[in-house]
Amino acid sequence: MKPERVAPDGREVAVIGLGRSGVAATRLLLRAGRHVYASDAGTFPALEELAQGLRTLGAAVDLGGHDLDRIAKAGLCIVSPGVPPDAPPLAAARRAGVPVQAEAELGLEALDGVPYIAVTGTNGKTTTTALIAHLLASTGSRAEAAGNIGTPLCEIAMEPVPPEWLAVELSSFQLHDMQRVEPDVGVLTNLAPDHLDRYRALGEYYEDKRRLFQRASADSVWVTNADDAASREIVREVAGRHLRFSVAGEADGWYDRAADLLRIADADLLPRAELSLMGDHNVANALAASLAVHATGVSLSEIGKGLSTFAALPHRMEPVREVDGVLWINDSKATNIASTEMAIRAMTRPFVLLLGGRHKGEPYTRLAPLLATACRAVIAYGEAGPIVERDLAGSATPVLAEGDFEAVLARARSLARPGDAVVLSPACSSYDMFTNYEARGRRFRAIVESW
Repeated sequence: MKPERVAPDGREVAVIGLGRSGVAATRLLLRAGRHVYASDAGTFPALEELAQGLRTLGAAVDLGGHDLDRIAKAGLCIVSPGVPPDAPPLAAARRAGVPVQAEAELGLEALDGVPYIAVTGTNGKTTTTALIAHLLASTGSRAEAAGNIGTPLCEIAMEPVPPEWLAVELSSFQLHDMQRVEPDVGVLTNLAPDHLDRYRALGEYYEDKRRLFQRASADSVWVTNADDAASREIVREVAGRHLRFSVAGEADGWYDRAADLLRIADADLLPRAELSLMGDHNVANALAASLAVHATGVSLSEIGKGLSTFAALPHRMEPVREVDGVLWINDSKATNIASTEMAIRAMTRPFVLLLGGRHKGEPYTRLAPLLATACRAVIAYGEAGPIVERDLAGSATPVLAEGDFEAVLARARSLARPGDAVVLSPACSSYDMFTNYEARGRRFRAIVESW
């Protein structure tokens, strides 16, 4: 990173939020010779240990609150993706005219010259990002997945040798504060209501997704979902070359259901049976990744070989094990209604659905018709439990309430029959019981593996 590009007047840089992204941004800025003030509203032992490490490197760090006056005097404010845009430190920065920039953009600037494929969307973006990195790496390229998938871009930027390619997952929260997104290939997986606990209206959420295309030109390459009306509308007037994928009909990348083949145009890519991922939504993810990687010059034969060796990611329709003839599936990453819909559509067995957590603002009523044919029961739990019970009260599927997570799984075990599945696909965030969806999925897996 060129230090003169960050707060060029020499003023301090404020970093808001000290999760993994904020810590990486602070370390990168310090390495570039900037003065850094970092702050977080939290206060707990592990965070204090991180803060002390940053102080040792030369940063000023506050925990348990933010010095708003100091932030207002900064030359630049770097924000972690978990910090809401109306949070007091960001409001103070904006009132004072301090530029606010996402950690992801700071990382991309530091990695200037490294080509990247950027992926956003409501569902499937993590799997698609991982697929892209896997397909690139399977050709021998040094490719890394970064961004919202788990590894901050600022962390990648501090590696001794930069990667040859990046697959970058960008959430709406990250895109909100990014001004210079210009990927070599951009991917939009789909759009559906989400994060209505953070956005005042669905249109605001879609506008942040639209920021992926803000610097589109005739030379841009975009991969988008032909089956999704909202995605088609958002890219309708976007400049560049458009490649579309579909599981419903012919497209640039499509699923030939009659022949049970994934195809790129009229060329065979892979038999469906050789893709180990469950559900049509993962066929769509595989097609999106294939189109994006093919656009960089990778051959279809290499892409097909790469797809055949990709395994399901943890917490995304991840088969854990069979117990007494019942398959237990960890889909903890399903934190919205649309993602749970995809999980239900992917099921080929009768199943018990575990639904609940912290409510995100969208009703569960639209799940009822999908549950009617094969769902033995819904077990509603967590803060959202009463809302799930109310919304599905008139459905044909029994809805049962449980309290703690262990009781939820025990009830599911008593209901499922040999040949069934139990699916954790909560359609909610995890923050009522767990620190994140990964912790929820790990607990699910640990309980199932203990039987």
